[in-house]
Amino acid sequence: MGSPSLKKKVLFLTGTRADFGKLQPLMHAVENSSKYECFIFVTGMHTLSRYGYTTGEVEKAGFINIHTYMNQYHNEPMDLILANTIGGLSRYVQENIPDLIVIHGDRIETMAGAIVGILQNILVAHIEGGEISGTVDEIIRHSVSKLSHLHFVANEEAAIRLKQMGERPESIHVIGSPDIDIMLSSNLPTLEDVKSYYKISFDDYAIVIFHSVTTEIDQINNYIESFVSALIESKQNYIVIYPNNDEGSEIIFLEYEKIKNSSHFHLSPSFRFKYFLVLLKNAKFIIGNSSSGIREAPVYGIPTINVGTRQNNRSINPNIHNVANDKELILKEIHNIVKNGTKYKSSKHFGKGDSLHRFMEKLEEKKLWGTKKQKQFCDIPDELSTVKRHPEIKFE
Repeated sequence: MGSPSLKKKVLFLTGTRADFGKLQPLMHAVENSSKYECFIFVTGMHTLSRYGYTTGEVEKAGFINIHTYMNQYHNEPMDLILANTIGGLSRYVQENIPDLIVIHGDRIETMAGAIVGILQNILVAHIEGGEISGTVDEIIRHSVSKLSHLHFVANEEAAIRLKQMGERPESIHVIGSPDIDIMLSSNLPTLEDVKSYYKISFDDYAIVIFHSVTTEIDQINNYIESFVSALIESKQNYIVIYPNNDEGSEIIFLEYEKIKNSSHFHLSPSFRFKYFLVLLKNAKFIIGNSSSGIREAPVYGIPTINVGTRQNNRSINPNIHNVANDKELILKEIHNIVKNGTKYKSSKHFGKGDSLHRFMEKLEEKKLWGTKKQKQFCDIPDELSTVKRHPEIKFE
């Protein structure tokens, strides 16, 4: 399949407030280019009022070709959300026939984009594959990578993992994480403007983002009770951002009822990405189990209290303080962070702020558009040759 026009059609899929923030610089670059047409398929949490109906944020960004598709209702199982998304996206793709589908990360909607692309013979580009974490997200991320033709990864570490997974080296491009381009820009709003816009009264605060761990769903009650109890007893000021819509999120929402009217807590469904970055940059610390504490916080040198297993094996950095989901341990870590008041050196582990340039440079390469749709597994020569030299090796 391909576009009959001279311009290449590039379709971006966004399902969350977070992936839109990361993809937005790439979307704008494609939109403003004379060589491409930008299309955006908006779905997932964007379409739910509980999470701020952030479809409006995509629309306000000024893009021309936006299609919104509601792929779920409240508390619908993840497997059905996947099926719904495949159905809606498949129909859209058959109507518009893009040359490239760009997807990000490890969400259900991301997998749907990869499945539709591979089965409809359309090139699929996966942003930020090759990374590891501690929950079902990692399984989804690696599955998406195997379904994708092109890989735009954050660092060499991720590139190596993809090669271990049998991906062809020429399909892997290290560009860094696109959100760092925004993080290091000079176009962020002021803290005063952000606090005024969201009616935040705190002079000092920490950020809270706590998601359900779907592979430990039987423990979510204990986890969130311990977590919220520690926050309350710490007597710090907190800006609390709602969890994503994974299974178990309803239990988190119920626990947040305890802090809803407290003067120490400001709860919000979501923040505009640039506004969130400003709040993060000026926070005392970030606490919870969000990837923001692993990826974005180190760029600003902000301490992270990473609670539980959700981000297991994700990244190691001096600013990240890992702690078990135990009230007393969490409380102790909060007091240590507040007492020390440490700010860390900025990390460049996930990029230097030039992802947009690197991404567009790759799109300019003719050979990228000639990538074979039929994928083949690429063996690691040294490993394979070992087996061939020793045919007596048995596998149980």
